[in-house]
Amino acid sequence: MTDFRLLAPDELCRRCDPAQFHFATTAELEDGIDIIGQERALDAARFAIAIKRPGFNLFVLGEPGSGRHVSMRRLLTAKAAAEAPPDDWCYVNNFAESEQPRLLRLPSGRGQRLRQDMQQFVAELAPAITATFESDEFHSRIEAIQEEFKEREDGALHELGGAAKEQGIALLRTPQGFVFAPIKGDATMSGEDFEQLAEAEKERLSKVTEEFGERLHKLMHQFPRWRREMQAKIRAASRDAMALAVGHLIEELKERYEDLPNVLEFLDAAQRDVVEKGEDIHEQSHGDGETEEFSGSVSLRRYQVNLLIDHAASSSAPVVFEDSPIYANLVGRVEQVAQMGMLVTNFTMIRAGALHRANGGYLMLDALKVLMQPYAWEGLKRALKSRQIRIESLGQVYGLVSTASLAPEAVPLDVKVVLFGDRYTYYLLREADPEFEELFKVAADFEDEVARDGGNSELYARLVATAARRDGLKPFEAGAVARVVEHAARLAGDAEKLSARTRQIVDLLHEADHVAVAAGRDAVGRADIEAALAARRERTGRLRRNVHEVIRRGIHLIDVAGARIGQVNGLAVIDPGDEMFGHPVRITATVRLGEGEIVDIEREAELGGAIHSKGVMILASFLGARFARSLPLSLAASLVFEQSYGPVEGDSASLAELCALLSALADVPIRQFIAVTGSVNQLGRVQAIGGVNEKIEGFFDVCRARGLSGEQGVVIPESNVEHLMLNDDVIAACAAGQFRIWAVASVDAAIEVLTGVPAGEPNAEGVIPEGSINYLVAVRLAEMSELRREFGAPAKKPRRKKGDAEKADAEKADAEKAD
Repeated sequence: MTDFRLLAPDELCRRCDPAQFHFATTAELEDGIDIIGQERALDAARFAIAIKRPGFNLFVLGEPGSGRHVSMRRLLTAKAAAEAPPDDWCYVNNFAESEQPRLLRLPSGRGQRLRQDMQQFVAELAPAITATFESDEFHSRIEAIQEEFKEREDGALHELGGAAKEQGIALLRTPQGFVFAPIKGDATMSGEDFEQLAEAEKERLSKVTEEFGERLHKLMHQFPRWRREMQAKIRAASRDAMALAVGHLIEELKERYEDLPNVLEFLDAAQRDVVEKGEDIHEQSHGDGETEEFSGSVSLRRYQVNLLIDHAASSSAPVVFEDSPIYANLVGRVEQVAQMGMLVTNFTMIRAGALHRANGGYLMLDALKVLMQPYAWEGLKRALKSRQIRIESLGQVYGLVSTASLAPEAVPLDVKVVLFGDRYTYYLLREADPEFEELFKVAADFEDEVARDGGNSELYARLVATAARRDGLKPFEAGAVARVVEHAARLAGDAEKLSARTRQIVDLLHEADHVAVAAGRDAVGRADIEAALAARRERTGRLRRNVHEVIRRGIHLIDVAGARIGQVNGLAVIDPGDEMFGHPVRITATVRLGEGEIVDIEREAELGGAIHSKGVMILASFLGARFARSLPLSLAASLVFEQSYGPVEGDSASLAELCALLSALADVPIRQFIAVTGSVNQLGRVQAIGGVNEKIEGFFDVCRARGLSGEQGVVIPESNVEHLMLNDDVIAACAAGQFRIWAVASVDAAIEVLTGVPAGEPNAEGVIPEGSINYLVAVRLAEMSELRREFGAPAKKPRRKKGDAEKADAEKADAEKAD
């Protein structure tokens, strides 16, 4: 049975008929399409957004350029628009413990008003304090307190002096302090007069002086206590004055925030602090505000409000995308300034992070960027698990800093986090991080390709219209849109699919628009798309041209004419990242007498990957199963990619390797003007491979450079036919009979095309036609098996009779005893 066919030109590319579009240009279409065919992923995203339970955060999987970010932002924005803006958050001074600023939560818009009110309060406070402490009333009260103290002090001294005078001594004030001296009349007694006194009188005066000295000493010890009492009265008078001065200011504020107990508590604390610190504030009111703020002295800024998050201008829940998710940008930070050789800070220097800004809404992050930043991933998980945002520096987190710093009160967290990443990152996190599944319970997996049907083709047209209108491009004609659809199928590597990586499509639209503008056209046509694709291929074609040049010059040995035994043109692809391309590679096989071993030289040289090695093992298994059922496989074979100096991976060359091996065994040459690609299973069936379009075009380019003969072509798996989206020049050559493409389903079909010799199918009696490939291989393997039997037969030895072994053992034992 013939298991191959020559493909017709119309099978080489599935065209998109512009007639299916009911528009002349995309200017007639509605826009609003960012992605195509992702309903399953979008349904998962809608579920994650709608459910209000802890841990139901969303991880969006997909390839870069698939429109995930745009579609998710659109979805989140629409959902957030239906939600009320969240509360405002403020930090205020903790007057009891300044290192632990207090957190205030206010309804949306009230935070900005509170900040303005406290700024006005501070502005009015300084003049009020000045007026209070410089008023005549306050001065009179302070003078009265001071006069009272002075009178009390003078009265005590006068009383003591009077009592002393009655005893004949006087209390005198000298530059060195108070002293007692004997008196005579109203005058101080001289030394001569004192000497003339009787001894008894002298003793009495000395004793009296000593007693009154002790009383003076006690009195002098009471004066500081009286001064403290005076200072306490003065401070009480200052507090009373301050209470009167600021009381009405605070009361006005309380009336505005009577529905917010936490604000009222803050205002009461601020009032108590103003009353307590008013005199200190007055003394420093003429100093340098910047210096006062950080020098440890009292500053009016202590009464201000640090508005951390303000939603006054918001009408919906926030949607935040953090492009630089370092730890500080996620959880916030406390800034510091240099002051007198030190780094100092206060509550007004607390700054919000992305979690604060997205609190009450949605936060979008790139997973890989978060994972690459020190402690960012751990900080995010910590916030989501504890459901609060605690602002700490990395030094505090790791215990590397022992200096005192602020410890702001934690902010309660209610946010939906959307992480974007590829599939490898997602499954790596699921495997390696036990907390990941707890925190990200929903995954939205975006497709890489979507079905190519009429509905999705229409959506592609709307996608083109959306991009053109959004980016200010010229409208696209129906023929141009049809060519874009064809290119999307080529990107997907499947005529039945369309690529979902819309970024590449939008880039092509921009390039085609540039061509149309340069040509002065009002709309972008199919020719502009073709020109843009050709220009892109030329820009990215350096490596492809270099590879094809070494083949054309004969440096890299590739034949496209004649026939060779054990030599076949396989096909490989190179993907440098910008554009994948194919090229032929010579594969050779040698056989010799052996023990059934097939040596993969690529593997032995550690250049072959695991999948390639698996392919070689499979073809070895096929060979043994088909030709060595009743006799040993007595060959040794070697397979190699000639002039290959880099890693070889994949099983797409296993069909070519098997055909080369069969050619070497059958001693039948392979046509060098035909290249082959495909993988093979143990049963000899040919399986689909990737990059079929690039491989065909790579061999076609080499053949065209050397001259198309009409015999050249490529053998591909039958299951790859539906993937064909070949370039126009390949299709034109096939239509003109200059190039051919065969589809095969089995190894037998492939070897028949490559050699022109029938493979040979066993008849009902199991007899293989003489002269066929399978017959020649079977005969050769039988000959090798016989040769191996002859060369490997051991020399004949006399056969022992029954009992000879026991007799020999007994004789040996007797000999040992005799020794």
